[in-house]
This record gives sequence, structure tokens and C-alpha cells, in this order.
Amino acid sequence: MEVGAGRFERSLPRLQRLVQGAAFLGLDMEYTGLHSAFPEGKQLSLFDSPAERYLKARRSVQQFTVCQLGLSIFSSEKSNKYVAHSYNFFLFPTMFGALDSEFSFQASSIQFLTHYGFDYNKFLKDGIPYMNEVQEKKLQQELFAGNWKVRSTLDKDRLKVVIDEVTRWVSSAEEGESMVVSDLTGFQIFEVQLILRRALPGIWTKPFGDSEVIVEKMNPRHRWHLENTSCDFCRKEFILLSAQGFTSLFQTLVKAKKPLVGHNMLMDLLHLHEKFYRPLPESYEEFKTNIHSLFPVIIDTKNVTKSIWKELKFPRACNLLETYEILCSDLNPTNPTCPVISHASDCSKYAEGKYPHEAAYDAFLCGSVLLKVAHLLLCRMPCDTKENGPSFSQYLNVLAKYLNQVNLIRASVSKINFSGADVSSRHLPLLIASVQGWPGVNEEQIYQELKGLCRFDVRQLTKNQFLLLSNNFKKICGIVASWSLLAFVLGGSLCQLV
Repeated sequence: MEVGAGRFERSLPRLQRLVQGAAFLGLDMEYTGLHSAFPEGKQLSLFDSPAERYLKARRSVQQFTVCQLGLSIFSSEKSNKYVAHSYNFFLFPTMFGALDSEFSFQASSIQFLTHYGFDYNKFLKDGIPYMNEVQEKKLQQELFAGNWKVRSTLDKDRLKVVIDEVTRWVSSAEEGESMVVSDLTGFQIFEVQLILRRALPGIWTKPFGDSEVIVEKMNPRHRWHLENTSCDFCRKEFILLSAQGFTSLFQTLVKAKKPLVGHNMLMDLLHLHEKFYRPLPESYEEFKTNIHSLFPVIIDTKNVTKSIWKELKFPRACNLLETYEILCSDLNPTNPTCPVISHASDCSKYAEGKYPHEAAYDAFLCGSVLLKVAHLLLCRMPCDTKENGPSFSQYLNVLAKYLNQVNLIRASVSKINFSGADVSSRHLPLLIASVQGWPGVNEEQIYQELKGLCRFDVRQLTKNQFLLLSNNFKKICGIVASWSLLAFVLGGSLCQLV
């Protein structure tokens, strides 16, 4: 189901109840860009430590924004029966008062999402607002000090027209008469009321529906009484709550402490922290501590499947959808205790087709892959399960060694441990190349000479020594032979494989 700004507030109470009653949550996001353009020598590298990779990813997260967040809320009706409530939330940063975010678009990301049917009009025109704690505090101070300003040119033009209309009307209206201001969008509902109340002491305003405001001519004393009642929907507390938008649901996720499931979910966690909690800290360890406090149980299905795929003798899966299809195929025989997953009646779109790279669909796939893999692992354990199927707590137990371990792509370690110290687990072939007869050679020149052989990373060790690192042992052996040939042409060099 799609949820934009127009229906989010009405949907929020039900969403909060679903989250609180869930067994676990599947999560996925789509962004306006993935990786920043790094300066030379600062690209993502197999040499990156987790802290180095964090700082690189942090830069990208600060540059781009989330355009769609998918949440699949898995409820357990019986031991082995799960219902998935899957929602696509279009998001757009809060624009109110001093809040006006800057973000970039990456051409390749836009092209990719457009290919898979992403509707950028819904993102731009009906995106749910959101803010983090620092932005909320700034807006709160501005609102309660009464010194907020309208900064949007579009809003200024619309407000000027409204003020002119109301000013002309109020000069001839009788007390008790009213007029309706229509065609308002977003925070214009609040801005119109705040400006009119500030300028005209003899009127009262109240919202009507999603796009209208009723203006009533009223004596100042009566107005004073209304301003001091809880029924005033233009109170600062209501404005702040509306400006929070999706952050209100994020806070529900945090309070519920349900297991959070994703696939290659490091960037998702970074965006959750930056956009809805607090700006990402410079400290990698502080980031890990914060995420573990927010979400004590995280499961990355990429990390789990990568660890067990060869052992299960499944064919190679290149993406999340292929992983799901293999687990649903005859290669993975079912039995009476296998989890049965169905879609909620109002979220049945994904029962009828495939929608890869639509956030809610991918979130559903994450949760489904988790259940199927956990069941596979449990069936290999020497333990008894109930006749009507294992409980979700049994699945969590069999997944214990994978909890809070998030996959890390092309780095010095294969995963990040959010509940403890990172463990170095990679043993990649390392080539030490000593170069002679090539004065001033640098990393880029070495890379350009050998990049056609395989994907590898280069780091300068000394003036004429370079480290070459690849995750393909056979191909890096080919580099040794090619380098020797290159050395012969250039006048001689020495290569040593460590």
C-alpha cells in the first residue's frame, strides 16, 4: 500500500498498532543517490577499515536523501503463519520556517529507479515530511519564540493572495460570518492561520479537511478564550507534531524494539540515524552504539545467506529477488512446519506480481527470506519443534550468531558487528609490487595498467612499493605474470605475493 503526506496522519494510529503487535519488521529504502563522487584515492576500497568505510558512507548519506521507505510488518497469527502488512512511504524533508534541506540527485540512481517504475511526482508532491532531533529542536525554538518566517517563494505567493482576499472580506463582514480559504497544500494550512491571526486580531481560523481553512470574524475576547483551549489545532504543539511527519512512526519503531530485518542494510541504518534520529557522528563507534540502542536486534539477510549459501548447495543468487525465488523453488523442499506467509487484505498487490526495487516489496522479500532461511537452519538442528510449526523465538535462537552482523561490501572486514567489536575475517591474497625504472609512479598509474585483468585496489606503501588487493585469488595470480611482463618492457621490477 502506498502512503503519502495526504493520508499519513490518518493512517498513523493503525500503523503504530501494527508495529507494536508485530513479530518483526522488514525494511528497505530507495535514495536519490548511493555513493558520493570521492576524490582520487578516496574511493571505496578493499583496504577500508570499518571506521574508514563509515566516514565515506557518512558523506554520501549527508549528500543524498531517502525518497521511499518500505516497511513490511510481519504479524504472527499462529506458530508458522505470518501476515505481511507492506507499506511504501514517499518521503520529503520538512520545509517549514527555517527548515529547508539541501540534497543531491545522482543520475545513475534516477535512471535505475525510473527503469523500475519509481514515480518521482509522488516523492516531490506528496512526500511525507520528516526531521531529526536537531531540526525538531530548532523548529521548536523558532515556533515558541514567534519569530518563524515563510521562506518558500511558492508559499509566499500563495499567502499574499490569501491575505489580500481575507483583508478585503473582513472589512465588510459582520461578526460571526465566515469565509473559506481553499487550495492549500502541506504546511500552508498552518502558515495561513499563523499569519492571519498575527495580522488581524478580529478573526479566528480553523482547518477544514486537508486543503481548506475557515476564517471567522470574531471579537478579540472570544478569540482569546479559543486560543487557550486544547481545541485549537493551530497550537504550536500540533504544528510541531505535523512537521515531525514520518519521524513519529520512526519513534514508534524505536520504542517497540522489534527485530529489524534488511538486506545489505548498512546504508539503510545510516539514513535512519541521519534523517530521523540525529546527524551522523564523526565517531564510528558512537554510530554503532547509537544504532544498537535504537534497534537492539538487527538481521541482515545478505550476511546470513552469504554465510550458508554454499553449504546448502544453492545456485548463486545475484540479488534479493533471486535469493527469494531460490528459497521458494523446488531446490528448497517444503514440509508441514514451514512458515506460511500471506499478504494482508489491504496490501495484496505483491501477491499478484513482482516489483523489484520498490521499497515495500523488497522489505517483504527481506522478511520472507529471513523466515525461510531460519526454518532451513532450524530443520538441520537436532531439536524438536511443535507439530504446528516453530515459534519466531526459535528462529531467533537459531540465528543467534548472525544477529547484529551487517554485511560490508568490499572492505577489510566482511561485516560490522553492532553489538561488539568487529572481527577481521577476510584473508585476501595480497600482492606487494616493487617498481623499478618508473620514476614518480603512483597508485592511479598502477591501477590503469592492470585494471583489465581483474577488479582490485591499490595502496602505495613506499615510494616504489604498492599493495594490490583483490577478492579473486586466481586473477591476482594473473596480475603477477602480467606485471612481470610489464616490468620487462619498462626495464625490470620485482613482484612478491604474500
